[in-house]
Amino acid sequence: VNSAPHTSRPGAGGTPNLRAAAYLENPILPARSADVPAARGGGADRNAAPTYKVDAVRVQRRLVHDLPYRTSALRSLGAYNNVIAIESLMDDIAHDIGVAPLDFRLQHLTDQRSRDVLERIEVETREAREVPLPEGAGWGLGFARYKGTGGYCAVMVCLEVDGDVRVTHAFAVADVGEAVSPDGVKNQVEGGMLQSISWTMKEAVQVDGSSKTSKSWADYPILKFSEVPRVSVELVERPGAFPLGAGEVSQGPAGAAVCNAVRAALGIRVRNLPITRGAIIAEAIA
Repeated sequence: VNSAPHTSRPGAGGTPNLRAAAYLENPILPARSADVPAARGGGADRNAAPTYKVDAVRVQRRLVHDLPYRTSALRSLGAYNNVIAIESLMDDIAHDIGVAPLDFRLQHLTDQRSRDVLERIEVETREAREVPLPEGAGWGLGFARYKGTGGYCAVMVCLEVDGDVRVTHAFAVADVGEAVSPDGVKNQVEGGMLQSISWTMKEAVQVDGSSKTSKSWADYPILKFSEVPRVSVELVERPGAFPLGAGEVSQGPAGAAVCNAVRAALGIRVRNLPITRGAIIAEAIA
């Protein structure tokens, strides 16, 4: 992709912001992109402040400009990476002190709606989790309230590592307030989960120095239809509650669930995405 960032709308920042304008004899360069302000949910720092009760929190962000290639935002902006970081740490601490990951989260949540989605995901997955797992398989959990003010979502996935990495089951529970279109909300959550699983396990643009070696979509791996897991999405029904929105609630929790499932399956924390077979081997021998 060699176009202006998606936030550079024509006329923004007092410049035309048209790609062709850069090729004029006297070029007009696009305005420098700016991060989304906190009042609108934040950009790079979206979901960087944890939902959990923590006595001391300080969030720092740095927006990097002047890269040799154009970058733009993933769906959910910074929430995907930030939720993965927070939820991975929650699992690691729970493991170190010998507490179940879900119980540890509940111990640090005072918001009842957060607790409700986590307790519901435990119920929805209980039967599936009672099935004995083969070696190299594990369950992982991820949770977040999107933007800290939007919909709540908890995701659990079952994952197998046997040569390749494969998610076999994905469950989600979401609370978006009153759902005007429950089926539409479920579709939104399901689509976000599958997109996030693809990001977390597959997707990467290959870069060599200042140039991209991924030249077409044929060079860009994504989740195939044959790799889509069994999916279940349930909603916490809240008739009359203020609608919180369902867009992008599941990307962060789903990515975190995959990362935590890998740790549960193999006992190692893979910190570089995507979590491919090569990334797992590299972490194992590091």
